[in-house]
Amino acid sequence: MSENKKAKCIMVQGTMSGAGKSLLCAALCRIFAQDGLHTAPFKSQNMALNSFVTRDGLEMGRAQVVQAQAAGVEPDVRMNPILLKPSSDVGSQVIVNGEVRGQMKASQYFKMKKSLIPDILRAYNSLAEDFDVIVIEGAGSPAEINLKADDIVNMGLAKLVDAPVLLVGGIDRGGGFAQLFGTVELLETDERHR
Repeated sequence: MSENKKAKCIMVQGTMSGAGKSLLCAALCRIFAQDGLHTAPFKSQNMALNSFVTRDGLEMGRAQVVQAQAAGVEPDVRMNPILLKPSSDVGSQVIVNGEVRGQMKASQYFKMKKSLIPDILRAYNSLAEDFDVIVIEGAGSPAEINLKADDIVNMGLAKLVDAPVLLVGGIDRGGGFAQLFGTVELLETDERHR
């Protein structure tokens, strides 16, 4: 990658958890890599009970490890700067940049998560200097209006990094078209343009 050139990016968001975002991101990573582009996955915040430990002893989400492998690159904690490992119905271990920040109740984490934006952008911008393409994965749905104000993983992140967005819906349980239409209708006008 030449100096002063930032990676291009594409973001995959879904109508719900389990819509196929992780798999589609892995496929895009493989396709871009096969096209000769140095590609990296990215998910600003992941929630997963099982983590992967990188060569330098840092923890990250397994989905981004699979995506990195699909891209033919070494898993790097910058690809998943925030990992939440559920420890109860109301709390998680919070891991930032591969290192444990502490145990937090969901209410505590929601109050402080916007303060993690500099960590997210530092990781993303660092990857953007080292790669040609970044495939970004969202979480859950961008239309969860109760979470939109403090969003750091869906449209909030798309705006921060100016990413175009692909919306994925799950058809196997039925209602796929309604999910897609409903999600788009709940987005703000500027979000729909992405």
